[in-house]
Order: sequence, then C-alpha cells, then structure tokens
Amino acid sequence: MTQLTDIEKRAKAFADARAEVTGIVTVLNDGIDALKRDNLPALKRCIAKVAERHDNLRALIDANPQLFTKPKTVVFHGVKVGFAKGKGGIKFDDAEQVVKLIKKHLPDQADVLIITKETPAKDALAQLSAADLKKIGCTVVNTGEQVVIKPADSEVDKLVDTLIKGATETEAEAS
Repeated sequence: MTQLTDIEKRAKAFADARAEVTGIVTVLNDGIDALKRDNLPALKRCIAKVAERHDNLRALIDANPQLFTKPKTVVFHGVKVGFAKGKGGIKFDDAEQVVKLIKKHLPDQADVLIITKETPAKDALAQLSAADLKKIGCTVVNTGEQVVIKPADSEVDKLVDTLIKGATETEAEAS
C-alpha cells in the first residue's frame, strides 16, 4: 500500500503544480482578452485609415501613369509605388467540373493537369488484422500498457498540456 500512497501523493503534487500553471494561463488569457477589448476600437480605426490612404494613393497613381514609365516603380518612405506587370492567376468555381472538362477536351494531358493524391485510409486500416497489416507493410505501434496521466481537459487545460508537453520534451532531449 505504501507505493500506491506515494503515487497518490505525487499525483496530488502534479495536480497542484498543474493547477498553478492553469491559474497563470487563465490570468494571461484574461489579460489578453482585456487588451483586445481595450485596443480593438483603435485598431479598427487604424485599419480604416490605412485602407482609405491606400485607396487615395492608388487613385493618384492610376491617374498619373506617365510618371512611371522608366522606372516603372519608385520607393518613397519604404513604400514601393508605380506599375508592375500582373502575375496573373487561374480561378474556377467548380473544381470537379474543370476536371470533367479536362478529361473530355484534353484527355492526353489529364495526367499532368489533374492532381491525384492516394494515401492510406488509417481508419479503414485499423479494422484489418495484424497479419493483414504486416502483409501490406504496416506495423501496429503503442498497443501495450502505457502510463496514463490525463486530466479532463478544458480549453485552458489544453494550452497547459501543450506548455507542459513542450517543457517535458525539452527536458527529455537535454538528458
């Protein structure tokens, strides 16, 4: 019984340390939320001002293309302005329709124009026997008994777990 009592004491010490981290993370999150609330109106005003000034600058450049023949661009105050050849792009609304039309009109180029991605379906593979998995080059891992230390998680708990995992992995790598 002594060892189980020791485990219980260490679990309590772990839970207490984890609760301390949770408390700090909660205070941090509350502070971040307060900062967002306090600064969001000013940020929105600044974004609106940037958008307005961008539009004004664009209109002035559009109205004066003769100023940008050679060179086509100029840098003022760290901002490059002028004209440049557009890179262009391709857009479509329905990828499936484009694939169908490629197969219909350009079948000889379909293998180049259509990306086909094949990957094993892990959920389906999990239904196979170990013998079948071995035949197809798969290995079953982590099926034995493993130590479990897992509190019920809230969003804060998940962040705490990430922080603890990062710290414990760093410790393990150092030793």
